[in-house]
Amino acid sequence: MDSFKSIPFDGLLKAGLDTPSPAIMDAWLNRFHCGDTLDLMGQMPAQSVDLVVTSPPYNLKQSSGNGMKNGNGGKWPKASLMKGYEAHGDCMPHGDYVAWQRDCLTAMMRLIKPTGAIFYNHKWRVQRGLLQDRADILEGFPVRQIIIWQRKGGINFNPGYFLPTYEVIYLIAKPDFRLAPKANAVGDAWEIPQESNNPHPAPFPVELAQRCIGSTDAKVILDPFMGSGTTAIAAESEGRKWIGIEKSKDYCRLAKERIAVYRKQR
Repeated sequence: MDSFKSIPFDGLLKAGLDTPSPAIMDAWLNRFHCGDTLDLMGQMPAQSVDLVVTSPPYNLKQSSGNGMKNGNGGKWPKASLMKGYEAHGDCMPHGDYVAWQRDCLTAMMRLIKPTGAIFYNHKWRVQRGLLQDRADILEGFPVRQIIIWQRKGGINFNPGYFLPTYEVIYLIAKPDFRLAPKANAVGDAWEIPQESNNPHPAPFPVELAQRCIGSTDAKVILDPFMGSGTTAIAAESEGRKWIGIEKSKDYCRLAKERIAVYRKQR
């Protein structure tokens, strides 16, 4: 955490100065790139994307409660997220997880243009009896708005608080970011059902990514935690270009299969 306190706020807003050439971008666009997200984002040209739409691992297995200790139920068979992800255990020490996510957000800020923004989907939790609202991850970043994703469903094994039925989407925006015309009429509470017909242990719905992308005029969309390819499908449905990064070879294969099926059906 200490290393981030030295990053000037203006530096995060102005990160990246060069305009990438079309030839360089051709190697990135409309492709799934399998590898470490920080390594791959570090190889991308600065200011090369208009928008980031992403949902990172939530580190749910690092829990003081019992929300991940019971595999009976949940929206996936036997709560498959208990096992973590195919290439990520989802059980980092909290301080390490916060530092990793801050590194990721800093890398995203370098990549978005001065008119760009990040839709960063995360989940608030109760840990040791207190709300964990992810402020430690977001401190110093230009959060403009918090959108409530009313997803309903879920299961709660803890008698100390009510069943959580929503997640949050942080709109992290550079100063010149603006919504598409009339998109500002949409409220900041989105009722969109969870997606369950997906072998990935924690997919978010295509409709959610579509809402984020369609509310902007962004032409190039990045998802540095692409998972099963949801953001890519949403981007193509909105007529946009995309870049997907995913560490798991299995999820990269799944994403390629899903985008191929989508292209045949449209």
